Amino acid sequence: MTDAARLTPLGVMVLAMLREDEMHPYEMIRLMRQRHDDRIVPLTNGTMYHTVGRLERCGLLTEVGVDRDGNRPERTTYALTDAGERAIVDWVRRELPVLGHPVEYRVALSEAHNLDRDETVALLRRRLEALDDSLEMHRKGLAKARATGIVEQYLVEVDREHALLRADRDWLSAFIDRLVHPDFVWGTHVTDDRYLAQREAARQ
Repeated sequence: MTDAARLTPLGVMVLAMLREDEMHPYEMIRLMRQRHDDRIVPLTNGTMYHTVGRLERCGLLTEVGVDRDGNRPERTTYALTDAGERAIVDWVRRELPVLGHPVEYRVALSEAHNLDRDETVALLRRRLEALDDSLEMHRKGLAKARATGIVEQYLVEVDREHALLRADRDWLSAFIDRLVHPDFVWGTHVTDDRYLAQREAARQ
């Protein structure tokens, strides 16, 4: 099994944070909550520490120090390994164009800046093609069902899914147009005042 195949959505987000800097798990938890990443993946202290331990056993991150500040418990700081760096890219590359994995897609989209712009655009265009195919399948299915006289109440969920797919497709097409423009900042981690304040607060 590849490193990317072993990753959970939370694991990907942990590795991506370590791409920014070395951190201890408590800092990761606070930073994810400040960024509202817990709206995408469930986050508890237990799941975070379990995930960090699993990633360390897999060689995707490594311990770089243990600190004790006053009466606080010891805090172990971790850094990303080369294998962890590759795993992020491989996982995002695998999940970004795939339909049917809603949580994985949201994480892949939020971490897509770990890929270069051209590759991201290519992967999103593959997803766009898949959405077009799925939309056409739903359209034909709905038309066939209605032609046979199926009562509309039995088609409500399919009709909703078709509308959601259409909205997702339209958003993605517009986003690709934005992303290909060189003025759209991509792949750069911006350390502005807001980011630095978040990091400082998460370290407390």
